[in-house]
Amino acid sequence: MAPERLLVGFVRSLRRAGLAISVGSTVVFAEAVAAVGGTDTRQVYWAGRATLVTRPEDVGVYDRVFAEVWRGFVADQDAVATETFTLVMDDEDDDPDEPPADGDEEVLDGPTLLVRFSPHEVLRHKDFAAYTPAELDEAHRLMADLHLAGALRRSRHRRPSRHQRGHPDVRRTVRHALRTGGEAVQRRHTEPDQRPRRVVLLCDVSGSMEPYARALLRFAHAAVVGRSRVEAFALGTRLTRITRELSSRDPDMALGRAGAAVEDWSGGTRLGEGLRRFNDQWGVRGMARGAVVVILSDGWDRGEPEELAEQMARLHRVAYRVVWVNPLKASPGYEPLARGMAAAMPYVDEFVEGHSLASLEELGQVISR
Repeated sequence: MAPERLLVGFVRSLRRAGLAISVGSTVVFAEAVAAVGGTDTRQVYWAGRATLVTRPEDVGVYDRVFAEVWRGFVADQDAVATETFTLVMDDEDDDPDEPPADGDEEVLDGPTLLVRFSPHEVLRHKDFAAYTPAELDEAHRLMADLHLAGALRRSRHRRPSRHQRGHPDVRRTVRHALRTGGEAVQRRHTEPDQRPRRVVLLCDVSGSMEPYARALLRFAHAAVVGRSRVEAFALGTRLTRITRELSSRDPDMALGRAGAAVEDWSGGTRLGEGLRRFNDQWGVRGMARGAVVVILSDGWDRGEPEELAEQMARLHRVAYRVVWVNPLKASPGYEPLARGMAAAMPYVDEFVEGHSLASLEELGQVISR
């Protein structure tokens, strides 16, 4: 059995070489080595390949580090180094029973590993800024399946209750009493109903957000047409309400109308001034009261940070929760140090990523809490 210190040292060497290995993967690696015995370097090699390597481009680094760390532990390195496999990629959307086209079939030497992959799964985690036009169109179609449900709140309306407590329901009590000769054998009650909170989306469409703005507006469109009580605004050098433009079921028509309505697309950003207009004209008057307000922006602002902080404080006082979605948060080593972002952070309840489909799915869960 390979010593535990050797396994730990091997994982540390892989991390120093640039591989991103989580603690969970390390635990699974140790369990896999324990399962195969760990006395054969070949088995240890494949246990590590299966649990520690997540990208094909990391295989070369893994092989080099493995040879350096495990050299001399068992004299079986040549077998590990010389054993080769042919990797065949198979799109899971393809029909497995469909025969190959003429000329596509070729004879492969040695063992063959058939790996199936999903293009949709790749798109879920890919950064919107790296999308091709075709991938962006596919992502727009996938966003139609996103369901946005705001957190629930108590309503003034009441609903029948199964519990023997609460507000008496005279009508139901009398109706059931007629079945027992007029005797109110069982009294009925009501309880407050619940309804989803309003969701307000403020999407930054400035030049710095160009790689993400269209994808985020498509998310806003899916939210507007997917449920009621969703309001959408575009933030740039001015504030533009685009809820009506995004209400069309046709996504291309909706995004076209929204783009025509926004006069400062890909321009500058004045987040403080835009939030001030939102607070004065819509938010404080009622739209943001008790609502989940979602700001989709990278935080770069040409205005004064003091004004942004003041308007964020006003918004935070009336909203149920303020969520800030920043696509740059997914960048390694990112910290909210930009003037606008730093001024807004004290008044943000949730700070999440927004660079991929997977992050937008997580955003939907954050909004529903």
